[in-house]
Amino acid sequence: MKWTLSTLTLFLLPLLGVGAQDLMLNDLEYFETQGVNVLVYSNEFTGGFNDEKNAGIEIIHHGVRTAQGGAVRLSNTPEQWDLVPNITTRTIDSVAGTIEATLRYDDYDFESRVIVTPKGKGVEISVYLDEPLPAELEGDAGFNLEFLPSKYWNKVYTMDGRLNRFPRYVVGDTRTRPNSEKLKQFKGYVTHDDRGTGSYVEPLPLETGRTILLAPDDPERMVKITSEDTDLMLFDGRILAQNGWFVVRSVLPAGETGKVLTWLVEPNAIDGWVREPNVGLSQVGYLPTQPKVSVIELDKADEPLAEASLYKIEEDGTTTEAFNGPIDPWGDYFKYHYVKFDFSEVTTPGIYYIQYGDVKTNNFLIDESVYDQITDATSDIWIPIHMNHMFVNEGYRVWHGEPFKEGYRQAPPNTDHFDIHAQGPTTDTDYEALELIPGLNVGGFFDAGDFDIETGANLGVVENFAQTWEYFAPERDRTFVDEEQRYVDLHRPDGKPDVLQFLEHGTLNLVAQAEIIGHMALTLTNSVLDNYHHLGDAASITDGLPYNPELGPYEVAEDGKSSGVKDDMWAFTSRSPRRDLRAATTFAAASRALKGYNDELSERALAQSKRLLAEATELIANEPEDAPERRWGAGADVSTNLQLYKSTGEQEYADKFLELLWPALDQMLTWNILTALHAIPDMDEAYKEKLRPYVVKYKDYIDELEDDNPYGVPITLRNWAGAGQIVNFGTTICFANKYYPEVISADNAFKVTGWLYGNHPYHNYSLVATLGATRPKEVFYGNNRADFSFIPGNVAPGLLFRQPDHFENYDDWPFLWGQNEGTIGGNTAYLIFGSAFKNMVE
Repeated sequence: MKWTLSTLTLFLLPLLGVGAQDLMLNDLEYFETQGVNVLVYSNEFTGGFNDEKNAGIEIIHHGVRTAQGGAVRLSNTPEQWDLVPNITTRTIDSVAGTIEATLRYDDYDFESRVIVTPKGKGVEISVYLDEPLPAELEGDAGFNLEFLPSKYWNKVYTMDGRLNRFPRYVVGDTRTRPNSEKLKQFKGYVTHDDRGTGSYVEPLPLETGRTILLAPDDPERMVKITSEDTDLMLFDGRILAQNGWFVVRSVLPAGETGKVLTWLVEPNAIDGWVREPNVGLSQVGYLPTQPKVSVIELDKADEPLAEASLYKIEEDGTTTEAFNGPIDPWGDYFKYHYVKFDFSEVTTPGIYYIQYGDVKTNNFLIDESVYDQITDATSDIWIPIHMNHMFVNEGYRVWHGEPFKEGYRQAPPNTDHFDIHAQGPTTDTDYEALELIPGLNVGGFFDAGDFDIETGANLGVVENFAQTWEYFAPERDRTFVDEEQRYVDLHRPDGKPDVLQFLEHGTLNLVAQAEIIGHMALTLTNSVLDNYHHLGDAASITDGLPYNPELGPYEVAEDGKSSGVKDDMWAFTSRSPRRDLRAATTFAAASRALKGYNDELSERALAQSKRLLAEATELIANEPEDAPERRWGAGADVSTNLQLYKSTGEQEYADKFLELLWPALDQMLTWNILTALHAIPDMDEAYKEKLRPYVVKYKDYIDELEDDNPYGVPITLRNWAGAGQIVNFGTTICFANKYYPEVISADNAFKVTGWLYGNHPYHNYSLVATLGATRPKEVFYGNNRADFSFIPGNVAPGLLFRQPDHFENYDDWPFLWGQNEGTIGGNTAYLIFGSAFKNMVE
């Protein structure tokens, strides 16, 4: 048989939702039918990193957000730093059932209006122009809708009946255009190194026509788009950037006003579709005596069952029902309905799985040893891989060579940086713009999936290492670190505790900043965007040679000691007294932990702590009363004075700590309670008793979380998912239980491990690429994300909330940092939580 669009459609008709209901505007201001949600600017472009693939017109298709970015855009395949429109107005007409938004590009004084109207089983998207396109945008402004590659690759698409298949790996035709033709799409940054060609790459469409049908072979992903008045083009955005999506696009006509474009977008809705229950569980497993509660996430159209079962896998491979128990209702939480299955009474060690109706989970363990290794991969692998200014080796694999041998140059005044940094009107240092600042290329940790040193993050990291050592003194030694050779080898013990070596490495860079610059830098980072979004070996971001303006663009000096490549890293050095206060805190803690290991560095850290505290306090005192920084910095030096008291024993620091602590607890209890708990070993019994009412109040906060959400943890609803806050919540519980076990139960900490290891919304995969997990997430936003892989020990931010009611965490698409990027700050916070948690359960 010759396959055509008509025969394929006839073949698939029994599978498609021909009886599905029409889309309707709901109370949450998006279009909905069972299995399909169409969001219209519920999530706006941030303007920070510009295109974060999280905004515009979006389709949540049978439970998965498969399309986004629907808007008038200035590029065929927008990249992260492309200009994005501001949504200046968004109007809901509940009578007509429409949503209208005004999109504006200030750079071009260009506005368009997009009106979305339900039409049968789809929506009609119309673009209106009150004035003709600006001349410089003719041929470049168009309406785009982007589709998630991982949900479409290897599936069929048709354009006007012509059959084709979405490629698994990027393919397609391109052309080059002179850079002079390139629009002002980026903030003036060099986005791709053209190696002197003077041109940039532009993808060409895979197909062109008036009707495109995506995934007719997959009813859950099938979408039909028809254009009345202009061609549809299909592009593969991955040609320019690995995080690009498949883009359906129509160019806006020149010289016209009024309704200039109309699409009919029809996402298929499977008749009677109900989302499969998401049965939460700890992929790491459970202690025999701990609480064991599975939170089950249900489609609101699903009828909860009365009971669930726990099955045990025997040594011969047979299974027996070990427990059968009732399902307890919890209620609705945003999009879904939640029930709980409590199997705490099962205490026999073994291999188990949960059966809820037709859903059978993967297996998990009940055993005394399940938590023994929860931090090993993080400390053995993830952390040393992120050591900057070092050659890092693992067996046959080189993770990266020694980066940034040329050092760091002073960022010029009034510089706006693409990673939301900025250099103020002066350098605040003794160095001129672009002058080399010697001695900064030592120590420190890559921030996350990128390769910069975020000073604020590194301060937290060093403090995490110091506290981990001070409280738990882990002697684990699995990493060879040689600071003199700048060499790291994984899985090779060298006779030194790894945590102390990590602490030393981080402190080296931070103390160098304080001593050389005179205060703490904002960041040490890339000077050009093409280097910032680099994926691969960190040592190849730059050429390792200082820039020499007397040389040609890619020329190397005869002595081989400089080059004409403007790729040197920059130090952003605008002074912040509150960042200096944080550094004073960190240096005080580090100096104490380093005593007996590196006494010289310990003394340098303590000296800088005292100096920065004194100077920062004076600078803050001289700020105007209405300075906006004051409200952010309230109580910032509470921890600083505590750490200095711990390190010096000088009473003046204890007195100042106590003076500042109680008002800080009254203002922000959840933020400051952990600092108060850390003071208990150094204070008298009266202090502990005075703190008790605050701990009781914190227990009330813990109890309130049980009513807030079915998981009983502090879930955040921002543009960065909340695993970090939940980890810190767990650390607080562990220390509160240590000092006030009669107030704070250890059972609360198991809610945190449950969430991290799979008892959470959307799916039940572990958010930690950890040893011991049955089903960890398989892809993360690390510096190897282009390989759709992970770095062992990484902790994902987790469940990203998309307004108004959708949680998500892609496990087949790593490129959204808000849900998949592990950070050095977050992963070392997990290290101290894991250490405190293991200490508690032991």
